[in-house]
Amino acid sequence: MRSVIMFRHGKSDWDADYGLDHDRPLSKRGIKAAKKMGKYLAGLDQVPHIVVSSTALRARTTVELAMEEGNWGSEFRLERGIYGSSPETLLNLLRNLPSDNNIACLAGHEPTFSSFITMSTDSGWIRFPTASMARIDFDVLHWQDVRFGEGTLVWLMRPKELD
Repeated sequence: MRSVIMFRHGKSDWDADYGLDHDRPLSKRGIKAAKKMGKYLAGLDQVPHIVVSSTALRARTTVELAMEEGNWGSEFRLERGIYGSSPETLLNLLRNLPSDNNIACLAGHEPTFSSFITMSTDSGWIRFPTASMARIDFDVLHWQDVRFGEGTLVWLMRPKELD
């Protein structure tokens, strides 16, 4: 079994002083939600073995806060290709993960993440607001065997549902 946690970045601060979209920071609400989701995942005892995050500041900060607040001991990698990517890019990224990681977390952006969930699970379109997480299970032994349409959406959690 291989599981992927899809983790959308927290709410960003549109009023902050930033140059490129890639450098937009989190808002106070985004910081709070990231921490809340980090604790949530730790409470489920489903902390990923490896976390691969977009290099965008808001995604990277979201994951760093979640990992710290939830005390995750996960390996952490940055992947520039997640920013502005396609569902196919995410699938290829998963297929290249080492097999000793059973649970992976991808941290990134919409609309790619909801599209990936839909294509992986055939669950239809889902609403995936900022700082949401979804777990998809694939009944395979190796990441390279992960395919669209063969995953199961196990759960979907939005930060507002934890209030």
